[in-house]
Amino acid sequence: MGKKFPEKILIGAGVILAAAYLVCLPRDLFKGTSYSTVVEDRSGELLGARIADDGQWRFPPSDTVPKKFQTAIIEFEDRWFGFHHGINPVAIARAAWGNIKAGRVTSGGSTITMQVIRLSRGRERNLLQKAVEAILATRLELRCNKEEILGLYASHAPFGGNVVGLEAASWRYFGMPPDELSWGETATLAVLPNSPSDIHPGKNRERLLEKRNRLLHLLCEKGHIDSLQLELALDEPLPESPVALPSDARQLVEYYCKTAPGRRTRTTIDIHFQRQVQATADRWNEEFSSRGIEDLAAVVKDVRTGEILAYVGNASQGRSRPGRDVDILRSPRSTGSILKPILYCSLLQEGLILPKTLLPDLPVNINGFTPQNFNRQFSGAVPADEALARSLNVPSVHMLRKYGVPKFLDILRKCGLTTLNKSASHYGLSLILGGGEGTLLEITSAYSKMAAAYIGQQKDFPINDKCALWYTLDALKEVNRPDEMDWHLVSSLRKVAWKTGTSYGFRDAWAIGVTPDYAVGVWAGNASGQGVPGLTGAKTAGPVMFGIFNLLPPKEEESPYSKDGWFKPPLSSDGIVAEVCHESGHLPGLDCDNLDTLILPRKSISSDPCPYHKKVDGIRSFVLPPAMEWYYRQHHPEYQPPSPTATGQYSPMEFIYPEKGSMIYLPRQLDGSIGGTTFSLAHRKPESVVYWHLDDNFIGQTRFIHQMNIAPSPGKHTVTVVDEAGNTLSVGFTIGRNT
Repeated sequence: MGKKFPEKILIGAGVILAAAYLVCLPRDLFKGTSYSTVVEDRSGELLGARIADDGQWRFPPSDTVPKKFQTAIIEFEDRWFGFHHGINPVAIARAAWGNIKAGRVTSGGSTITMQVIRLSRGRERNLLQKAVEAILATRLELRCNKEEILGLYASHAPFGGNVVGLEAASWRYFGMPPDELSWGETATLAVLPNSPSDIHPGKNRERLLEKRNRLLHLLCEKGHIDSLQLELALDEPLPESPVALPSDARQLVEYYCKTAPGRRTRTTIDIHFQRQVQATADRWNEEFSSRGIEDLAAVVKDVRTGEILAYVGNASQGRSRPGRDVDILRSPRSTGSILKPILYCSLLQEGLILPKTLLPDLPVNINGFTPQNFNRQFSGAVPADEALARSLNVPSVHMLRKYGVPKFLDILRKCGLTTLNKSASHYGLSLILGGGEGTLLEITSAYSKMAAAYIGQQKDFPINDKCALWYTLDALKEVNRPDEMDWHLVSSLRKVAWKTGTSYGFRDAWAIGVTPDYAVGVWAGNASGQGVPGLTGAKTAGPVMFGIFNLLPPKEEESPYSKDGWFKPPLSSDGIVAEVCHESGHLPGLDCDNLDTLILPRKSISSDPCPYHKKVDGIRSFVLPPAMEWYYRQHHPEYQPPSPTATGQYSPMEFIYPEKGSMIYLPRQLDGSIGGTTFSLAHRKPESVVYWHLDDNFIGQTRFIHQMNIAPSPGKHTVTVVDEAGNTLSVGFTIGRNT
């Protein structure tokens, strides 16, 4: 019994020691280490990096160590690295004997594995710590293979100054990734960790050169390089001062510095294409700057994959100016007209309009909201697709009113617009004219997803009716190009479905275009929000967008819905085949006789029939309401209104302004008094005399030009007009109180 008791103690002690040995090594050796933020392109090329929180250039650990560096560092630091298990007794003995002979510490005999442990612990160097490092090194050898240990060493070894790790050193001293280093450059970096505080490219260059050359000769002796490689390597100069890191996609790097600090991020950017787009943006930005337009942003997306290929958050980084660091791509800006295609497509999908449905384009006042077209003119009536291509504001407001602001706001949010975070009542009908804010990145993504949904590459987009998508994209290809070239006449010219937008006060200029392959978005303006007269999407952002499209190569991939770089028409199975009135764009009524056969969205069957074709004296006629007709005839001399003898079947008069039930706020004059508002009336026979009454009081008469300036008191009122033939028309409205 007496002999067994000590054995149990020994066994217990052995178990404890074994357990302690197994758990003595931390799971993460370099836990708490601060790393640089590193952003790469799709193939691993460095786009840019930001220094670590502790002021060191220390890139996040890499998975691999270049073979050249592995060879050089093993020959220089630990030539028996591949054979020992963490410690090399021969090297330790040799170092001890050398230190005794020299009377001071000249060598530590540490293996690369022991150096990894020392780097991770950061403790004072003495014999006790050396012993601890040796034990931990053997444990590390059990956990990691040799390549993993080399990776830990290469990622955390000091390389002089504030440079830590092979990758950071390679970029800081030679401006290239470590796998592209020559033998001379590799040898230079291999000898730096040996005494980084004394030897680095900034000082003691003779000692550094001597160490590098000694290593190169050793590499030649061991057969790793031949005599010619040795000669070339010896002739290579040492690096001078540290070089600047790459600075591509600068705002994107800053974005990841905030959202993924201290990490390595692989993006979908193509660095070579990125530089082409950056150069194009910079060139245009320099030109625009002379006109007071200081900032320019651009993004390119792959429609089929949704990947970002180029990201220019703000152009001309070299030119110092306020706002140069603002990432416009992610900055909310007034959308102008850039959301109109989404509205048009949504109405088509719901069957609320057809592609060429005639929409009213005449003055309107909706509770004080009086939208105007950009050219301050009205067409009376305009096909919906033409209204989209011409970016007419008034028809767009009518479309939004028909669709509903809450419903449209919901669609926009489902399309990915996260900046529209207020209520529908806050935006109102002005939402379609720039009353809300969006980012270039998100809106370009929405356009890209529309194209992707059509060619079958986007399954969860809220607008997924192929016919609706086709008619929208087809209408957008008819937008007038800034170079005034007609793609119909030039076969080599790339077709692009594109839309521009200009915000109120000329503060934001937008242009976004799509093909089956790519989506390009461009914004121009001032990050400060300062407007510039003449700043429009067509004249500024548009040319840049087409310049970027010219850089893009055609793709060979096709789908059932794309061919030769353009969208193929939808199939009959994608919708319903129906007849449509040629003049009105509506489903045909009983008196429509000129019909077109189209493939329409499935819900189009519930669309309104044509309200404009009726029989007049037994003759089928196309008759617009008087207000629409008054403007329409100015642009369509071929339009034939009903003969004067037949007008009794139709109302000969219609108020152009105001709309029934309008809320009107009278303007205040410079002297502080309240001014009036001008009522406008359309009459099929302009030469008729029209008598005007406000409530029950006669206020005047008009002929030819039927307009009357009225200044009613606050409250509800009615204006009644009576023409010389006895026809009567009234409109009710409310005058709001000025505050």
